Amino acid sequence: MQFVPLRLGKVEIGMPAVQAALSGYSDLAMRTVAREHGAPYALNEVVLDELVLQKGKLQRRILSVPEHDHPVGGQLMGSEPHTFGRAAREMVDAGYDVVDINFGCPVNKVLGRHRGGWLLQAPDIALAMVDAVLQAVAGDVPVTVKMRRGSDDSPAAEARFWTILEGAIARGITAATVHPRTVAQKYVGPSRWPFLAKVKAHVGAFPILGSGDLFSAFDVLAMLRETKVDGVTIARGCIGNPFVFGQVRALLADRPALRPTMAMVRAALQRHWQLAVPFYGDARRALPHARMHAIKYGQYHRDPLWARERLVTMRGPQTWDPLVDEVFADRFDDGRARELTAADAIVPALQSCSE
Repeated sequence: MQFVPLRLGKVEIGMPAVQAALSGYSDLAMRTVAREHGAPYALNEVVLDELVLQKGKLQRRILSVPEHDHPVGGQLMGSEPHTFGRAAREMVDAGYDVVDINFGCPVNKVLGRHRGGWLLQAPDIALAMVDAVLQAVAGDVPVTVKMRRGSDDSPAAEARFWTILEGAIARGITAATVHPRTVAQKYVGPSRWPFLAKVKAHVGAFPILGSGDLFSAFDVLAMLRETKVDGVTIARGCIGNPFVFGQVRALLADRPALRPTMAMVRAALQRHWQLAVPFYGDARRALPHARMHAIKYGQYHRDPLWARERLVTMRGPQTWDPLVDEVFADRFDDGRARELTAADAIVPALQSCSE
């Protein structure tokens, strides 16, 4: 399949499939493993503007951008334009290559605090936040936005979507990611890809990235082909599955995508653990974060539900190596990477994280 390399302003991305910002997941360990398996660009998990500005250990972790973690996007969420702009400037000064504004999170706690997807009901506030970020970054990095197709299915909600998108483009954002579910839908029901096609046709050459129901490399190619978006952000489909980026590269080059062997899965998990421990300070603190990923890696096992049942028993850092070695032992395959098919690309029962 022919594709145009993705570019966000002055930031060269290349392959039009990137790792989304995943709350609770896309930390440095996940981003690094994804890059090592072919992800050209990754976003840090969404962070509150007030946490970026509040001095302490968490602020230092958020603002730590090592040399190998580029290009990287920092996604911000908040409700006050003046603190939003200050937080964006802090992220730019820390080394983030892109600042992404979250107008899409549908979690009730977020909505109740007038953040994320709630702002799709308030175009004036949303655009004031865009103004604040653009003024704060002063053209030093691209600014992008993440949106859903509206707060609900009403014509008024869709009208507000267009007001915010067109207003943000007019003000100078570089690209927009659109998830074609409403905020009210959360993660229930289908993601309306035809809406993505409508958005792309409406904005012309302006870069649009699509999101929603991308559980395999085959889904990625289908979205690019059917909607004509410029790129996609893979969210739930890359948790426990950094291999998806190499699979997308293969399919775009008209080569077969390959399933990872058990040895490849073990190696990816051990690399994740190796990165997570220093990032969180010690093995005890790292374990809850790494364990979530390990459970998701079970999707490539020939008995994925058994794999999950074993991995959820992981308690204490001393159980990491034995369980990873047991579940992903060489005896479960013959060591050959076989061609991936659309039928066995993913196990939806193991996917439960939001995107």
